[in-house]
Amino acid sequence: MTTATAADHDAVDVVCVGESMITFLPTRPGPLADVPSFTRAIGGAESNVACALAAAGYRAKWVSRVGADGFGDHLLRAVAGYGVDVSAVPRDPRRPTGVYFRTATDRSTDAHHEVLYYRAGSAASAMSPGTVPHRDLWCGRILHLSGITAALSGGCLALARELTARRPGRPLVSFDVNHRPGLWRDAPGPAVLLDLARGADLVFVGADEAEEAWGVRGPAAIRQALPEPDVLVVKQGARGATVYARGAPTAPGAAPTGPRAGAAGPVPGTARDPGAVVFVPAPRVDVVAPVGAGDAFAAGFLSATLRGLDVVRRARHGHLMAAAALTVDGDLGRPAGTAHADRLAALDGDAWGTLHLGPGWTGPDQEVRTP
Repeated sequence: MTTATAADHDAVDVVCVGESMITFLPTRPGPLADVPSFTRAIGGAESNVACALAAAGYRAKWVSRVGADGFGDHLLRAVAGYGVDVSAVPRDPRRPTGVYFRTATDRSTDAHHEVLYYRAGSAASAMSPGTVPHRDLWCGRILHLSGITAALSGGCLALARELTARRPGRPLVSFDVNHRPGLWRDAPGPAVLLDLARGADLVFVGADEAEEAWGVRGPAAIRQALPEPDVLVVKQGARGATVYARGAPTAPGAAPTGPRAGAAGPVPGTARDPGAVVFVPAPRVDVVAPVGAGDAFAAGFLSATLRGLDVVRRARHGHLMAAAALTVDGDLGRPAGTAHADRLAALDGDAWGTLHLGPGWTGPDQEVRTP
C-alpha cells in the first residue's frame, strides 16, 4: 500500500468501489415463477452512488471489473452515460459479468420479495488488493464502498479490509453496511460488517439491518456498537435519519472544520464519545418505486459533505436525493438542481416538516407541495 498525498485526492470527488450487475426487472408484479418477461437495467450499490453524484455535477469514479461480454459493454456504457469515470473498470476475458433477477416489490416491505443472484465467479469477484491499483483507489476526496463487496469472495473481503484499515494519508472512507443475508450463507457476514464499519470515517446503516445483523436495536445502541466513525448515519426508513457526528458542523451557518471542509482531512481519532446527535425527519414522498433510496441517500449526504455543509443539511440533501429516486421507476432518479435542493434543505423546521414531494419535483415543474 502506497501513501497518498493531499494532491492525490484532488483529481476526483468520490471513488466508488464495488460490483455492478445487469438487473432483470419483471414486467409485472408477482412471484418470479409467474413473471413471463423481464426488462434489462443495471444495478449496483456503489455504481448507483457514483451515477447519482455524477448526475448532480460531482466528479465520480467507479472502480470494479466486468466481463468481456455484451453485458459488460452495456454496464460500461450505461454508467459512463451518467458522467462517471469508468477508466478503472478492466474487462475480464475469463469471468462473466454478474446478473440478477428480482421481483417488483421492495425487500424491506414485502416478505415475498425475491432476488436471484447469478454472480458466483463473476468478474467483479476477482477484485483483491493485488488486482485493483492503489492509484485508482486513492485519487478521490472520498472513498465509498459497501458491505456487499466484502461478501463476493475472499479477495474482495481482503480488499475491503485493506480499504477500511486506518492509515495516514487515506481519503475519507465512507462505508454503507448494506447487509445482504443471502450473500453471507457461507461466511460470518454480520461480524465482518461490524469490523469493517469500525474502520470507516463515515458509516450508513439502516436501523432494521443493524438489528437483523447484530441484534442491536435503536440509534443509541448502534452508536454504542460503532463508536469509532466520526459520522454515523442511522437510517430509519420513511421517518428519517439520526446522525451522530464529531468534527463536523451540526448547525446551519457553523464553520466547517478540518482540511477540505470536513471532506478529506486527516484520519479521525477513535474517541468513544458519541458526539452531537441530530434526528432529521424525511419529507413526505409519493413513492413510485421503492428501490434505490438507500444509495441515493448516501449520494446526497456525500455531496453535502464535500461542500462542508452542516450535518442537518447533509441529511436533508440525503433525503432529497432519496426522494428523487423514489419518485421514478428504477434505481436512479434525476437529482434536483443544486440551487433548488439548497433552498429546500435550508427551510426552517416547520416548512421542512410539511414538505411533500411527488413525481416530477426535480424537473422544470418542481412539484413541491405543502398541506
